[in-house]
Amino acid sequence: MDEEKTARRIARHMLDNDAFSRWMGVEILETAPGRSVLRAQIRDEMTNGFAVTHGGLIYSLADSALAFAAGSRGRVAMTIESSISHIKAVYSGDVLTAEAEEVKLSRQTGVYNITVSNQNKKVVAVMRGTVYRTNREFEFDP
Repeated sequence: MDEEKTARRIARHMLDNDAFSRWMGVEILETAPGRSVLRAQIRDEMTNGFAVTHGGLIYSLADSALAFAAGSRGRVAMTIESSISHIKAVYSGDVLTAEAEEVKLSRQTGVYNITVSNQNKKVVAVMRGTVYRTNREFEFDP
């Protein structure tokens, strides 16, 4: 199976088994080796006491994009470090797109930049994450 098909199959498997990403309403827009683009619409229950989207939800969307990009290579990967900068407020009804791009890949680690934008293509957050690449490969039913 070619790398693009494998990356799409892994992304589908990951989303099917990720209850939190499904609760967030994550949609896979694109996946390729070392890359993922996810989208989710913000709902009222995702906002804080100031009617602004909880930063943890924006982080979670970015973290999911990181996981999908890192996993697209076929090995299970775990985040070992990440940081996020929130640049613009996000509100209920906004549609966010998280785009993860691989910066560096080695046998044991991967480094990724993630940009989160709103429906107006305005950047609302940027994240950088490092993952540990386990030796465990994704397994699929025949």
